[in-house]
Amino acid sequence: MVGKPVIKGTRIPVELILAHLAHNTNLNELFAAYPHITIKDVQACIAYGQAAVQEQYKKRRSHDEQDKNARISS
Repeated sequence: MVGKPVIKGTRIPVELILAHLAHNTNLNELFAAYPHITIKDVQACIAYGQAAVQEQYKKRRSHDEQDKNARISS
């Protein structure tokens, strides 16, 4: 899937599941659309999304701190 994270053992991108959940939280419809996934797969997708947001936040804070230190030492 061109480097996109997928649900283990499938070619279903995490992004696809998260997008579905963002627009429709009905898990029965999700499982009807993707019968090969489980609730644990959905939980893993959500955890992956949470970790990605947290990592992005850490990178931004680190970058902001570096900018602040550069301004102070100049």
